[in-house]
Amino acid sequence: MKLSARIAAPVAALVLAGLTATACAPQTSDTSAKGDEKSGTLRVWLFQEVGNKPKEKVVDDAVAAFEKSHEGAKVEVEYIPVDTRAQRIKAAFNDPKSAPDLIEYGNSDTAGYVKDGGLADVTEEFGAWEEAKDTDPIAKQSVTVGDKVYGAPFFVGVRALYYRTDVFKDLGIEPPKSQAELISTAKKIRKEKPDLYGLAVGGAYTYGAMPFIWSHGGEIAGESGGTYKSAINSEKARKGIEAYTSLFGDDNCPAAKCASMGGNATVTAFASGKAAMAIGGDFSHAAVEAGSVKGKYAVVPLPGIAPNSIAPAFAGGNNIGVLKSSSHRTLAVDLMKSLTGKKTQAEMFDAMGFLPTYTDVLDNAAKKQPFVAPFVQTLGAGAKFVPASPAWGQIDASLVLPNMFQEIVSGRKDVAQASDDAAKKMDAAFTDAG
Repeated sequence: MKLSARIAAPVAALVLAGLTATACAPQTSDTSAKGDEKSGTLRVWLFQEVGNKPKEKVVDDAVAAFEKSHEGAKVEVEYIPVDTRAQRIKAAFNDPKSAPDLIEYGNSDTAGYVKDGGLADVTEEFGAWEEAKDTDPIAKQSVTVGDKVYGAPFFVGVRALYYRTDVFKDLGIEPPKSQAELISTAKKIRKEKPDLYGLAVGGAYTYGAMPFIWSHGGEIAGESGGTYKSAINSEKARKGIEAYTSLFGDDNCPAAKCASMGGNATVTAFASGKAAMAIGGDFSHAAVEAGSVKGKYAVVPLPGIAPNSIAPAFAGGNNIGVLKSSSHRTLAVDLMKSLTGKKTQAEMFDAMGFLPTYTDVLDNAAKKQPFVAPFVQTLGAGAKFVPASPAWGQIDASLVLPNMFQEIVSGRKDVAQASDDAAKKMDAAFTDAG
């Protein structure tokens, strides 16, 4: 199953932006490995999930198979918090002695990590890997900067609208077909059932807010000649910001409680029965299934502005890459293949709901589990990316957009002032990145 060609353009920008960044930006000190040991211990850093045990089991199986086929090789896996990944990975790039051999990383971090000189170029090995030939082209672009490959796709992630079927049936309402309907439905539910959030939203939920900005025609930033400039304070972007922040209040999700919530917190609110709707990923499925709403919910694409349209979603996902400093390059590349191969991705889908990055494995997943359909529909409708600049890591870590949303919902600033201030911070980061 091919992802929409309409998301190829933003990814192509990633290629161009990454090429420009690596050509112009200063690198960290040379961390290239000396030698290629064929035995010993390989260290791997993977992300800690909300419910991590199923992921650990799949990884353990892949590691066991790798160790069995590579005599003298051992693997140590550490699960690190996503929230502190930036500091830990940056430190690892600058200190090869304490660095792991492989890392899991978000696809929005690719350009920045390549600029930092931390990831190994595995273009040749990836090109010769038989399974990689079935990698969806869009997924492959998430590990590509310029014409070089810096890892292997692990899974693709996209968000859609989770809703309580029992609540909707009780109130005699249907899933919203437009963004205006989504907002009015959320407020109707809150009015009828004041113990529930109509739609759980978070002031720190950047990827939940972006579809509102994009559906109004706004952009996070614009690119020209490899240089980025913030567009978060454009007229269209402000309309999206207004729509999203209108959901914070006693008539839906009180700012006092919801302003500080991130994506995990909104999903947790839904899974625990505190919200009638939430914007969650395919990767949130396991957590929702483990909650009190199991058997009482369904998922549809997040609606856009026009009736029956789909709001553009962030085409996220994670990759696994080999560090340039690894002294076990050959083994590390083989382990990367084991952790991201078809068998592991199929098992990870069964365990966690992570969407596979191979076209044939994704097809099988969609046939196997109906819950995948709205997420595949969302991808096919045209997903979007964050600015493909090394600066995005700094902007994200500095909470520029969450701070903007929180300033608005708290009443400290209006949309115009808050978006202007956020744009200045973003432009400073783009300038610093070169």
